[in-house]
Amino acid sequence: MASSKLPTAPAPAPLDVENLEEFDYSTRSQWLRAAVLGANDGLVSTASLMMGVGAVKQDVKAMILTGFAGLVAGACSMAIGEFVSVYSQRDIELAQMKRDSAGEESREGLPKPMQAAAASALAFSVGAMVPLLAASFVREYRVRVGVVVAAVTVALVVFGWLGAVLGRAPVARSAARVLVGGWLAMAVTFGLTKLIGSKGL
Repeated sequence: MASSKLPTAPAPAPLDVENLEEFDYSTRSQWLRAAVLGANDGLVSTASLMMGVGAVKQDVKAMILTGFAGLVAGACSMAIGEFVSVYSQRDIELAQMKRDSAGEESREGLPKPMQAAAASALAFSVGAMVPLLAASFVREYRVRVGVVVAAVTVALVVFGWLGAVLGRAPVARSAARVLVGGWLAMAVTFGLTKLIGSKGL
């Protein structure tokens, strides 16, 4: 008796791991890395402003108000800048779609200006909150400055590490670069403001 062979299903195509990793990276890691960079910007700029005011005024209220003003101004600036930039990119892509007679389905992938603006403002605010919170509960001037520098140092290392991981860069080198850059920004702002303040300008 001849044995009958059942039809076998075709073997599934091998999964392209490299393309999957590239897809995950391009759709997730890039905007996460942008958020980390925005938070780092808020951290460094707000801390530098607070250190600059702290160079000439030892009052905790002056430092806190300066930091808060820096947070609001920086978040608004980031949001407006991102909104204008992304809206311009959206207009360019829409014009190209009209020339190519693309359908409505292709418009789903267009950049979203409001979403980008909100994300930029939120990321900046998160970073700016670090020096603000660090200085809020310390009354003694020297201790307050030390606490702010320490908190910002830890945050800089964390942001540098996150940026390196998401950007697939060397971790130690990236973290050191972010740390030194943040220190320089605070030191230059503190030194120049103290110099100008001592001249009575």
